[in-house]
Amino acid sequence: MVGLRAFLPPAGLSAALAVLASGCGDRIGDPLATPPTARQVQNAHCAFPAGWQQLANRIAAPVYCPGWLPDPLTSQINGRWNNINSVSPDRSYLESFVWQETGPGIAGGELHVVLRGYPGVSKIPTCRTGGADSRNVPCFDGLRGTVTAGGITARLYSGPNQDMDAWHAVLLWHRNGTMYTLSEHVAPPLTFNKTVSYLKRELASLVLITPAV
Repeated sequence: MVGLRAFLPPAGLSAALAVLASGCGDRIGDPLATPPTARQVQNAHCAFPAGWQQLANRIAAPVYCPGWLPDPLTSQINGRWNNINSVSPDRSYLESFVWQETGPGIAGGELHVVLRGYPGVSKIPTCRTGGADSRNVPCFDGLRGTVTAGGITARLYSGPNQDMDAWHAVLLWHRNGTMYTLSEHVAPPLTFNKTVSYLKRELASLVLITPAV
């Protein structure tokens, strides 16, 4: 479902989301609810550490567990909202969390958060654009400045970003020679500015999980 973003223009994407999400009409919580205060985020912790610890052990590198995601999403790996839990042969990982609800047209909206890590890699990877004129491009592009929260200063990319991060705003940072990204889909009920505000709160809530010895 979410992989279609890499290949569809915005109009086609909207139509596809309306069709593919027709069975996802149960509302859990309110995604428009006010995000937590800075103090609440500061006191956040990894609510589901077991899955993230298993991921860190699997790739033999630290990973970041988000202490807060917009309601109704949770950071539980293999939980209800975790639609992709993937590790590549090079030990890079992708964790995707998505919520969708339909109404007239796309009135229900979507929330989609993606976390990635690239152990031992500091350079932005190359992606294919897809389609008949497919070409190599940076997976993350459109630098818009930096965002600082939770002791992390991340670069903000507004796109065009590629693959699972297409139509997303992306935060990218490095720690000890490893590149990490946190992205969120810019789609109703979120504007671009609201998406960035959510990303900043998510960045502030990240908990570093290191591999068990």
